[in-house]
Amino acid sequence: GLAVLPLAVPPAAAPGGCPSACYCVATPELVQCRYERLEEPPRELPAAVHNLSIAGSNLSILPRAAFAARPLRDLRLLRLRHDNIHTIEDMALQGLPALRTLDLSHNPLLSVAAGAFAGVPLLRTLQLNQALLAAPLEEQLALALRNLSLRRLELAGNALQALPAALLPPGLEELDLRNNSLQRLAAAELRSLDAPDLRGLRLTLGANPLSCDCALRPFLAWLRSAGSRVLDARSLRCAGPPALRGAALLRLRPEGLLCAAGEGGEPGQLETASYVFFGIVLALIGIVFLMVLYLNRRGIKRWLHNLREACRDQMEGYHYRYEQDADPRCSSAIGTP
Repeated sequence: GLAVLPLAVPPAAAPGGCPSACYCVATPELVQCRYERLEEPPRELPAAVHNLSIAGSNLSILPRAAFAARPLRDLRLLRLRHDNIHTIEDMALQGLPALRTLDLSHNPLLSVAAGAFAGVPLLRTLQLNQALLAAPLEEQLALALRNLSLRRLELAGNALQALPAALLPPGLEELDLRNNSLQRLAAAELRSLDAPDLRGLRLTLGANPLSCDCALRPFLAWLRSAGSRVLDARSLRCAGPPALRGAALLRLRPEGLLCAAGEGGEPGQLETASYVFFGIVLALIGIVFLMVLYLNRRGIKRWLHNLREACRDQMEGYHYRYEQDADPRCSSAIGTP
C-alpha cells in the first residue's frame, strides 16, 4: 500500500516538478518520490531527487540505463522492493553517479549481469534481503560485485546454509545474515573472516537454526575470542538438539557440545566412524597376536613342558622333606643325647 509520508505536496509543488504517478515529499534538503504499480522504470523524475522508492510494481527487467532518461546526479538512495524484478542487465544503473544505497530486497532475482552495478562507483550499501531464493546467484553476484567498494551487505532471509565467502568484497564492514539456514560457521569460513581485508567485518546472525553439537565448537571458540564482531552475539540461541534448545550460545561449555549418532548428522556419523575404526584396530591386534602364537607353537610347547617338569621337581622336593619330618625314627634320633 501507499506509505504514509511526513509532508505530502501536490506534484506541481515539488522542487523540479513531480510526474503525475509520483507521490512526493519535499523538504529544503530532500526530495523523495514513491511509485506504485509501474510496469517499467519512470521516465520523468525531478532532477533534484535524492531518494527514489518504487514498491509493489511489476518491473521484471532493469534494462541498460533504466533510470537515465534525464540526469539524476543527486540520487543517493534507490529502493526497489517487491517489484518482481528477476533480471538486471549490464549498466542498469548508468547515470546515477551519486548512488550510495541500493535496495533490491523481496525480488525473485534469476539473472544478474556481470556489469549490472557498473557506473555507480560510490555504492556502499547493497540490500538483497529475500532476493536470492529463486535461483543460486552466488557466482553471478560475485562477478557483479568485484569492482565495488561495498561497506554494508544485507543477505537476510535467503535460506543460506553457508557463509557466502565469494560475496564478501575486501573492506566490507557490515554483513547481515539474519534469518537464514545457518547451523554453524565452519572452521574454513571462520578463517576467511579472519583474512586481513575482512578483519573489520561485523556480522549479525540472529534467527538462524544453530545446531549446538560438537561441530559448533570452533565457532563457539571464535565467538568468545571475537565476540565484538558479532553484533547480536548475546542473543544467539540453540535450535537443537532438544536438550539445548533455547540455550544462549555464550553460556555453553565446549565439552558440553556432544556428537550424538543419528541426531547431529555429520557429527554423529563421525563418532560412529571413530568407533568402527577403533574396533578394526582391536581386531587387527588380535589377529597379529594369534599369528605370533601359531608361528611359535613349538617353542611355546617346549616352554610349557619345561615349566611342568620344573614344577614337578619342586613338588617332589617338598614331598620328600615332608616324609622326613614325619618319620618317628628321625625324631627319636634327634631327641637322644
